[in-house]
Amino acid sequence: MKRTRPPFRADVVGSYLRTQAIHDARAKREKNEITAAQLKEIEDREIEKIIKKQEEIGMQLATDGEFRRAWWHFDFLSMLDGAELYELDHGIQFHGVQTKAQSIRINGKLGFPATHPMIEHFKFVKAHTKVTPKMTIPAPSVMHFRLEPKAITTPIYSGRDAIFDDLAKTYQDAVKAFYAAGCRYLQFDDTVWAYLCSKDQMAQAKARGLNVDMLQQSYRDVINKALSVKPDDMTITTHVCRGNFRSTWISDGGYEPVAETLLGQCNYDGYFLEYDTERAGGFEPLRFLPKGNKQVVLGLITSKSGTLEKKDDIKRRIDEAAKFAPLEQFCLSPQCGFASTEEGNVLTEDQQWAKMREIVELSDEVWGR
Repeated sequence: MKRTRPPFRADVVGSYLRTQAIHDARAKREKNEITAAQLKEIEDREIEKIIKKQEEIGMQLATDGEFRRAWWHFDFLSMLDGAELYELDHGIQFHGVQTKAQSIRINGKLGFPATHPMIEHFKFVKAHTKVTPKMTIPAPSVMHFRLEPKAITTPIYSGRDAIFDDLAKTYQDAVKAFYAAGCRYLQFDDTVWAYLCSKDQMAQAKARGLNVDMLQQSYRDVINKALSVKPDDMTITTHVCRGNFRSTWISDGGYEPVAETLLGQCNYDGYFLEYDTERAGGFEPLRFLPKGNKQVVLGLITSKSGTLEKKDDIKRRIDEAAKFAPLEQFCLSPQCGFASTEEGNVLTEDQQWAKMREIVELSDEVWGR
C-alpha cells in the first residue's frame, strides 16, 4: 500500500552529489571572486533542478540535496546561538581518510535563533516543489558526542553533560520554527546510535571523557524532550549513520546493543537504518520495532558505489527483514546520503539517479502503486 504521509515507500536520506556548478561557485566564493548573493543565485538554480529531478522520477518528497552545506551537521550546529565552528588539529577519522580539521564548540548559552538560515533553506524547497518538502538537521545527540574535551569555553556549563537541558530546549524551538515555516517532514540525522554499537568507537568516546554507560539513556531523554512539542501532523524521523565520507565509513556492529532503546523508547515516527553491508549485522533487532504506525526505512541500496543493485537481491532482503517486523512497517531508501559532506561519494550523478529510480520502481513492485 502506498503511504500518504512520510516516510514514504520510496524515500531518500537527504543529500545528493553537488553539481559541478555548485562546486565551481563555492570555489569562486572562497577566493572572493563572486559575492554571497551570487553564490545563492547559483545554489537556487541548481536546487530547483534537483527538486524537479526528484519529482520526475516519481518521488513523493523532495530535498534541497543539502546543496547549501559543507557538512551535514556542523553547518546547522554552528548557526545555533552559543555555538561556533572552529579549527583544530585533526579531522574526523574514517577508514583511510580524515575530514577537514574542523569541529563545533560552545561559547555561550545554547539556543535556536529565529534567524537560523536553514529555516529559509526549507522555505525555498517548499516554494519550489509540488511534493512533500523534507528537511534534514543533525540530531541533538550529535552535538554532545562530537564535543572535544575542551570544546566548552563558557562558564555557563560545567561540562559536556551540563548542556542537555538547554540542548533539548534548543531543539524544541527548532521543531516549532520549522513547523511554523510549513515543515511537516523533518529528519534528525544521527551517527551516534551506530557508534554505540561499535566497541572501537565506545573505547574512543571513553578516552575523550564521555560517560559511555549513560549515553543511551541521556540521548533518549534529550531526543524525547525535543520531540515532545511535535504536532500530530508533523513527521520526525531519524537516520542512523555509520559514517559516510568519500565512500568510506567509521563504525561497524549490528543494532542489537541499541535496538530496544532506539526503536522502542525513542519517540520518532520512523528510522532510516543502514543495511547495505554486513557491517550492519542482521535484521533480528527489528523485533523491537513497536507494532503500529512507526516505520523502518531499510537502507538496502548503497550510496557508496555506482554499482546498481539487482532487484531480486533487494526483494529477498526485504523478505528477510519481514520475518522480524511487518512488511507494512517498512520503506526503502539508500543507506545514507550521496554527499554527507560537500566532497561527495565516489559515483556519478547518473549512477545516483539510477539508484533513486530503482528505489521508486522497487517500492511500487513490493508495496504496490
